[in-house]
Amino acid sequence: MKPITDIAVLEALYGAAVPGAVTKVVTEITPLYRQWIEASRFVVLSTVGPEGTDGTPRGDDGPVVRIENATTLMLPDWRGNNRIDSLRNIVRDDRVSLMFMVPGSQNVVRVNGRGIVTADAGVCGSFEQRGKHPRSVVVVTVGEAYFQCAKAIMRSGLWSRDDAEGLPSAGAFLRERQKDFDAETYDGGYAENAKAKMW
Repeated sequence: MKPITDIAVLEALYGAAVPGAVTKVVTEITPLYRQWIEASRFVVLSTVGPEGTDGTPRGDDGPVVRIENATTLMLPDWRGNNRIDSLRNIVRDDRVSLMFMVPGSQNVVRVNGRGIVTADAGVCGSFEQRGKHPRSVVVVTVGEAYFQCAKAIMRSGLWSRDDAEGLPSAGAFLRERQKDFDAETYDGGYAENAKAKMW
């Protein structure tokens, strides 16, 4: 397989970008982008660091980020597995990308910018949920935002199908690495056990 290693060759292969794909880009969160992002309870946070790239899903039971102002988004880091891959990356390389999705919408909204991680007590405290606070908050300065055309979600039928039957469970993945792991007990109790650890 021969890789493409020259940008000019790549650009010749695809031709010019569709004009609307360029003009749709904004450099701040406009009122319509605010409306869309505030409806999103799910985002994929992408980062890059010395070990490579990382993409992590983040979700909440309300807006997944707080729009602080037209150029600032805040993403609380709720309880998880403490791998902190994305946070570690942001501390060393502040480039971040966010991909917001809303079930039922064929569009995706993307934000690219720069991030910091803060454990400031006032900031973390402002995100209180059920008496709990995030350990840290990712603060994103918006560089650009734009909607992604609907073709990817249309092609995949993402919101109109359920392909989960027969897929390996989290317990099965863990047992693949640790043969004596009790996958059935883990999977059977996960939903109940997770309730106390959501925030």
